[in-house]
Amino acid sequence: MRTNNIFNHKKLMFLFLIGSIGFTGCKKFLDINQNPNNPDSADPSLLLPTVQAADGQIVGNAFQVLGNIYAEYWTQSPSASQYKVVEQYVQANSYYDRVWNTIYRNALVNAQLIINNKGAGLEYTKGMAYVLKAYTYQVATDAFGDIPLTQALQGNAYGSPKYDTQQAVYDSVFNYIDKGIALLNTKTSVSPGNQDLIFKGDVSKWIAFANTLKLRAYLRISYKDAAKAKAGIAALYQTNPTFVAQDAAIQYSTVGGNENPFYNEMVGLGKTQNVVASGTAVLALKSNNDPRLRKLYNKVPSDNTPAGDTIAYILQGTYQQNPTKKVSFPTPLVAGDANDPASATVPVKLISLSESYFLQAEAVARGFAVGDATALFKSGVTTSFTATGLTAADANTYLASAPDANIAGAVSLEDKIKIIITQKYYAMNGLQGFEAWTEYRRTGYPTFLVVSKASLLGAGLMPQRFIYPNSEVTTNLSYPGTVPVTTPLWWDTTN
Repeated sequence: MRTNNIFNHKKLMFLFLIGSIGFTGCKKFLDINQNPNNPDSADPSLLLPTVQAADGQIVGNAFQVLGNIYAEYWTQSPSASQYKVVEQYVQANSYYDRVWNTIYRNALVNAQLIINNKGAGLEYTKGMAYVLKAYTYQVATDAFGDIPLTQALQGNAYGSPKYDTQQAVYDSVFNYIDKGIALLNTKTSVSPGNQDLIFKGDVSKWIAFANTLKLRAYLRISYKDAAKAKAGIAALYQTNPTFVAQDAAIQYSTVGGNENPFYNEMVGLGKTQNVVASGTAVLALKSNNDPRLRKLYNKVPSDNTPAGDTIAYILQGTYQQNPTKKVSFPTPLVAGDANDPASATVPVKLISLSESYFLQAEAVARGFAVGDATALFKSGVTTSFTATGLTAADANTYLASAPDANIAGAVSLEDKIKIIITQKYYAMNGLQGFEAWTEYRRTGYPTFLVVSKASLLGAGLMPQRFIYPNSEVTTNLSYPGTVPVTTPLWWDTTN
C-alpha cells in the first residue's frame, strides 16, 4: 500500500526513529515512501534530512554491525547470541529486507523527489541530493553488487526494475557527483540551512565532500581499471579540489529516537552486550604498541594485572569455546557499549577526516595525483589519534616506532599501499566498519584477518558481499537470482 508521508517542521525530531534494519525482528523505520517506484511529492527542505537520516541508519546500524564483525574489530559475545549467524558467515535473504528498503524507499526515493522538484532556488538542495544519491548508490553496490539503477525510482514505469552491472552503477556515481557539484556552484540558490543535518547548509563543505567521495570511488576501481581511475583522479585534481576538512557525519542526541542507530539497536535488544573485542584487531594494535587500543575497548580486571587494566578478547568466532570468559566491550567512543548512554550521542561518519587524508595519500602514492604522500599519510594517522582523545605527540611517537606505520621503509608501491590501507583500517575501528571491510575486499589489506572459527562456508572462505533481500526474491520479476556470498564484487580482483 502506498502512503503519503509529508513531514512538517515539528516532526523533524522524529526523523531518527528509523527502526532497526539489522536482525531484531519487526521494528519501525523511517517510512517516507512505501513504494520506491511510485514516489509522492514533498517539500525538498523537509526531505533532505530524511535522506541523510536514512544514510545514517544504513551505515550506522546494519552495515556497521556486519562491517565491524567482518573487519574483525568485533566478535560475538560468549554471553549473548544475536550475531552468531554473522560469525558463521550465514546470510539469509530476509536479513536485508529493511536495509534494502531504507536504501531505496527512504534514501534514494526522497533524494529523487528533491531532484525532480520544479521549485525555484533549490539548486543547493538538489546538489546535496545528487551527492547523497551518489553516496547511497556506492554503498549499496559495494554491499550487493549489481542493483537496480536505470529502471529504479521512475514511478510505475517499471514495477520490476532490472539490475544494472556494478560498473554501470559506478559510472552513475561519478555522473551524479558531477551534477551535484555543478548545482552546488550556483550563485543564486537558497541554502537549506539547519535542515541539512551534515553541514548545516555550508555549500563549500558539500563540494569538498563531493570531491572526497569522487576520490574514494575512483580509488575503489583502481585495481580493476587503473587507467580509468588515474584519468578520473587526474581530472579531479585539475579542478584544484578541496577535500573534507572535518568528518562528514550525522550527529545524534540522547532524546528518544534520536540516538546513534547502533546504540538504538542495542536498546531495542534490552541493552544486551552482543559484541566484544576481537583478538584480530586487539592483537594487531598491541603488536604496534598502539595507545588507541584503550580508547576503543574497555578494560576488565585480570588476576595477573592491576584491576581494570586488561583488554580481554576472544579470537574471531570463538564464542562457543569461551562461554564464561569476561571480554572487553567496544567503548562508548564507537557507540559499542550497550549499557553506557554516552554511546547514544556518537556520530555516524559517512566519510571521516582521517579517511580523506588516507585517500589522498593513496592517490599520490599511486602517481594519480601530485602531493606529499608521506605527509598526507601522517595526517591521516594523527587525525585518527586526536579523534580518540589522544594527542599529535602521541601520534608522532607511534609513527616513529610502529612496524605497521613504517612508510619510509616501504620499497615497492604495493608496500606503500599496504601501509596506508592498514593504517586506515586501524583508524576506522568501530566507527566505519563497513568501509574498512570494503577496503579489505578491494586491497587484501590488512593481511592479518582470519576466517571466523564459527564459519560454515568451508576452509579458507570468507564473505565477499551481502545477498539480495527476500523482498526482491518475492516481488521483483527481474530478480537475477541469489549470488553466493563468496563471489567477489566487480572491482574486487584480490579474492
